[in-house]
Formats: sequence, C-alpha cells, structure tokens
Amino acid sequence: MKSRYIRVSTLNQKIERQIARQYPDEKIYIDKISGSVPFSNRPEAINLIKDIRENKINYVSISSIDRLGRNTLDVLQTIEYLHSLNICLKVDNLGLESLTEGKENPTFKLIVSVLANISEMERNSILERQKEGIAIAKANGAYKGRARNSFESTEKFLAKYPSVVKLLKKEYPPTILEIAKLTDCSKNTVQKVKKIMSN
Repeated sequence: MKSRYIRVSTLNQKIERQIARQYPDEKIYIDKISGSVPFSNRPEAINLIKDIRENKINYVSISSIDRLGRNTLDVLQTIEYLHSLNICLKVDNLGLESLTEGKENPTFKLIVSVLANISEMERNSILERQKEGIAIAKANGAYKGRARNSFESTEKFLAKYPSVVKLLKKEYPPTILEIAKLTDCSKNTVQKVKKIMSN
C-alpha cells in the first residue's frame, strides 16, 4: 500500500497544500510538530515506520523534502533507513523517486542532499533573526512576553503541545521523561500537560 506523510509545525497551519496531491489509495500520516524533532521521534512517523515494518506500506510520498525535517543529517538518515526497508520515497515538488528499479537514484540523492542543507540553513537563519528581534525589542522595552499572573486557558495551553497530548493519550503512553525527550519539552511541561488532561 502507498502512503503520504504530511508535517506542519503548528496546529494552526493548513495541510491543504500538502494533501492536494493525495491519491485515493494512499494512507495518510499527519504530524503537527516542529521539523527540528527527529523523524523517528514523531508520533505519526513512528506509526508509519511501524506499518512499514509490518509490510502494510511499501511506498511513501511527501510534498517536499523539508516535510521530513530541517536537519540535513536526520533527513539523509531517514531516507537511508527507508531504503534499508526497500521503501521508495517520492518527493512531489521534485517529481523524483528515491529508488529506480530497486536501486538508489543518484540524481535524487544529489538534489536531496543540497535541498536538505538549504532547508537547515533557512531554519537556522530564521531562528537567528528571531533572537535578534527579541533582543532589540527587549532593549527598547517593547518585549515583555506574557504578562505576569495573566491567565492562559487550558485549551490554549494544550494546543501548544499537540505531540505531548497525543503521546499521553496512547493506551500505553511512554514515561514522562521519554515524552519530554521525544517532544523536546521539559519534564515539568509534560507533567503540567498530564495534570491538566487528568482534571
């Protein structure tokens, strides 16, 4: 069976663009999580790998290479791992498949390496600009963050940590520490989410 992996960074981001090329015979996996989180640590990516190992999936499509991640090494390792399981990866906006007649496509490998590097540099550049902007705003007294003692609704708080919520909802959820590592959150944040969900 074919599959399509979709990733957006936040709950508010739309998936329509990524799902536009979906085919009727594809099983969809959607992660709403930062591209900085390793592919193997994302809830739906974990489900995809599980289905691949159970021979339910033999082909994976993505809209663009940055859906796999924003870390060059992680992207290349993910592709290598898929190849070790004889899984072909199709990148829609490149119109390329990672395997040709069961063998690694050299053109795909070259282009993906370059694009993965560019994606990582873009992310680092965005983060740097954000830090600079906050530093300037603080210096000008314009950046205050959330006001002390201000109220944040439980819905708004939980919406900030969708991957934590998803892992906690599992029938047999990982430990607090494991979830913290998987989602790149602090242990205190995971405990707070768990406490709110249990109320």
